[in-house]
Amino acid sequence: MKIKVDFAQNVGKIKPMHGVGQPPFAGTNFKMFHYLTEAGIPYSRLHDVGGAYGGFRWVDIPNIFRDFDKDPTDPASYDFTFTDMLITALVESGVEPFFRLGVTIENDAAIKSYRIDPPTDPYKWAVICEHIIRHYTEGWADGFKYNIKYWEIWNEPDNYEEPDENQMWKGTKEQYYELYGVASKHLKKCFPHLKIGGYASCGFYALKKTFVESAKSSPRFEYFIEFFDGFLDYIKANECPLDFFSWHSYGDIECNKVYADYARKRLDEAGFKDTETSCNEWNSEVAKRGTAHHAAATCGMLLMFQNSPLDNAMFYDARFGTSVYGSMFNPLTAEPFPTYYAFKAFNELYKLGEQATLKCDTERIYAVAAKNGKNACIVIANPYLDEMPMELDFGGEITKCVITCDGKIEEETELPQTLQKDSFLTVYVELK
Repeated sequence: MKIKVDFAQNVGKIKPMHGVGQPPFAGTNFKMFHYLTEAGIPYSRLHDVGGAYGGFRWVDIPNIFRDFDKDPTDPASYDFTFTDMLITALVESGVEPFFRLGVTIENDAAIKSYRIDPPTDPYKWAVICEHIIRHYTEGWADGFKYNIKYWEIWNEPDNYEEPDENQMWKGTKEQYYELYGVASKHLKKCFPHLKIGGYASCGFYALKKTFVESAKSSPRFEYFIEFFDGFLDYIKANECPLDFFSWHSYGDIECNKVYADYARKRLDEAGFKDTETSCNEWNSEVAKRGTAHHAAATCGMLLMFQNSPLDNAMFYDARFGTSVYGSMFNPLTAEPFPTYYAFKAFNELYKLGEQATLKCDTERIYAVAAKNGKNACIVIANPYLDEMPMELDFGGEITKCVITCDGKIEEETELPQTLQKDSFLTVYVELK
């Protein structure tokens, strides 16, 4: 394996790929947020926060605006109590909330659903969202003037299994298109400086086989594509704003590269070339969380994302507690899993800012280099290959090497001659 870096050639900015989903907290105790600060986590997407139905306290529209019949212009109609605590704790930790306007998934919706029906009055729902945004960005209703740029309209309205078993949206796709159209136009008119978008697509698994072998033949996966095509047609025909398009994936690195390219291509073809793309719910090989392999695969994903058309990404998720997907913290000890250190490694690149030209002659090795003045670093991940002989070609002097692998967490080492499987390496460099 040969990696050649030209620190004299810049290829752009290191992008905020190391965002997360739900932040790690229990009850109203936010003491674990220091881990987010230490890893430089740029965003925390607020979806499925605080347990089923948002714990009936956090973030979800029905938790903040509890009676849809009330006046949306009256501050007394809102209950911001717990969401204020969460938002403030994030901001004070240096993490920008990525605010999902909608509801938490209802996994048992096939039996009975409670909050995932389309709003009976889309315009009134949009006005409610408007006042939530004013509370957190303009100080309305004894609120705040926080820098929260991203406001996402709903989550996974395409989460189709059977027609009556959607766990996120009990309406038709046309009803969601209407809600998005009404809400996006209203919110963009009120807040032209903020980023309004959606729709947190379930993803593009039909394009490439991934963790489900029958992906190409699955009607559910094909419906995701149908929904996306219809959405683009609707917003184009109705001139709806789309500052960002968000999508989700639990595929591997190879699959997610295909999906990221596809989302960018389809948006460009539809005339939305200025629309950002965000993979704001992702995780790969979740069953292996807590292992060196999961950590290396996560690091590899972050590095691949940097070289993809994505503008940002958010890992699902950073929560602490009982969760199939909670992959950054041990639910028994509250200590970081090895995967957490992949985010710290990527943040070393992010802090430097400028991405440098890097070429690697070996597929399935993932590497990115960055610099700022004389300070530079290279992050290399090997989640899949056997131990690989490694040759680095760059201008400068190595000041430190740090490796995370099986049995080692952020351990300082000499530059290894081989890079073992299930590892990632951060090489710090002083340029001449």
